[in-house]
Amino acid sequence: METRETSATRPVEIHPVRYDHPDAVTLDALVQQEYARRYGDGDVTPLDPGMFLPPHGLYLIAYEGARPLATGGWRVQEDADEGYAVGDAEIKRMFVLPEARGRGLARRILAALEADARAAGRSRMVLETGTKQPEALELYASSGYVPVRKFGLYRTYDDSRCMAKPLVTAG
Repeated sequence: METRETSATRPVEIHPVRYDHPDAVTLDALVQQEYARRYGDGDVTPLDPGMFLPPHGLYLIAYEGARPLATGGWRVQEDADEGYAVGDAEIKRMFVLPEARGRGLARRILAALEADARAAGRSRMVLETGTKQPEALELYASSGYVPVRKFGLYRTYDDSRCMAKPLVTAG
């Protein structure tokens, strides 16, 4: 998978990588710092690189030349005990470097993740974010996500917000 954008600087390309790729590890550390700054602690959701391997998931990084700017992934998540449903794909680790924000990179990664999950037979994309991430809430709402009953590790937290979007249309 490769998508391109021509910016005022260099083209931005989106590539699939393993979740344990060095660039993914670097961006994950930065998103953890962002969570700690906003919420007082990082995200402790257990994630394993195997969760993001096709056809059960995908992890993407947007690059400008060799520089990683943004990331995001999806994984199959169907644990009814945590509030998920059969057919769910969950967005994880959406993040854009502060200096690269406002260029539409998160929206492009989100669209690519949705398309891939749909192609993998997933019926609904779900995500959890928080009230201290208003730009994430706006991105998801403007991309067709609606609030749903809480699920996942943070479902009991007051500042947690869960959203979903159907990936298939009823025929």
